Amino acid sequence: MTDLALLAPDGSVRYTELTPAPGYAKPRSPLTSRVAYAAAHVVPKPFADNTPGQPADIDWDATLAFRHHVWSWGLGVADAMDTAQRNMGLDAAATRELISRSAAEARSVNGQLVVGVNTDHVDDENISIDAVIDAYKEQLHFTEDAGAGVVLMASRHLARAATSPDDYVRVYREVLSAATTPVTLHWLGKAFDPSLETYFGSADFDASSATVIEIMTENADKIRGIKMSLLDATSEVSVRRRLPGSTTMFTGDDFNYVGLIAGDEVGYSDALLGAFAALAPSASAAIQALDAGNPDEYTRILGPTEAVSRQIFAAPTFYYKTGVAFMSWLNGHQKAFSMVGGLHSARSLPHLSEILRLANDAGALERPELASARWHSLLTLNGIDV
Repeated sequence: MTDLALLAPDGSVRYTELTPAPGYAKPRSPLTSRVAYAAAHVVPKPFADNTPGQPADIDWDATLAFRHHVWSWGLGVADAMDTAQRNMGLDAAATRELISRSAAEARSVNGQLVVGVNTDHVDDENISIDAVIDAYKEQLHFTEDAGAGVVLMASRHLARAATSPDDYVRVYREVLSAATTPVTLHWLGKAFDPSLETYFGSADFDASSATVIEIMTENADKIRGIKMSLLDATSEVSVRRRLPGSTTMFTGDDFNYVGLIAGDEVGYSDALLGAFAALAPSASAAIQALDAGNPDEYTRILGPTEAVSRQIFAAPTFYYKTGVAFMSWLNGHQKAFSMVGGLHSARSLPHLSEILRLANDAGALERPELASARWHSLLTLNGIDV
């Protein structure tokens, strides 16, 4: 087996043995014990002008093939979310096209699909509460017309316009009243975007969570569940235990998902995770183990992947997308390690090396020899002798 070169922060190189692919089997029937979505990224054309400030130029064949990869493992796809570089290279026009194309592909294979609905097509930085509602509804109607499920994302416009929790209650009431099918809410924490620290009306968790529960209880017939991305397992469990009975918790905690999905004596979380875009075979195999009534096997498979995810989502967390694309490239799902907006340069080589080391240890490399060859070529390109 080939040795794998690893790069330390001081530039030194050491070698470790390349772990064989784990040989997980794709499910022959739908996963049943948990609902799991992978928040998928987009693949740019490697020769395009995907530099900061330029419109996204997407390789649609590779981007949609990645979604079929996720569906083939029995997972759903969450699209046009932060993982797709929304607001970080993916412009409004490309977002709309992504939603339309992904919805058509989902129908072709009966794949589960939800997509993000936001207010981010509005160029003005500051708008009124009424304008926030109208912007949300515009994207909501577009998404429903495309035939996709809805994730109502945190709006930065709303965060700037709101002066009290009542403003959030009003906005969500009016937007949800326009939905024709139940939607999933999204609570995105400050680690992902500091401007959202006071989302739902307060920087205090107890106060904000009370507002969330009020919104969900008042509009329970319009809400499927909530995705929480606070990177705090205790906070997620606290909200999970207070949810209206008809709604679901989708963990967005890329640091603590193993235990949250496994659950406790009271309940468990389903999943909507950017990490699962990088770890789809492992996620599928673990949930298949739960389906078979084998929680120990679930933990054996998924437990080691949490270290990979923690490295991908390490501070500054909003650059986690670079690690997701890096894993996609290593595993052969895109020809080049490139991202819209030039974001592939947002992480250092030692940071990427640590992702690779942990992925190798966790059995998360789908094609280990290819991953090794590609990584070594990247080191050579950057003047590192291996």
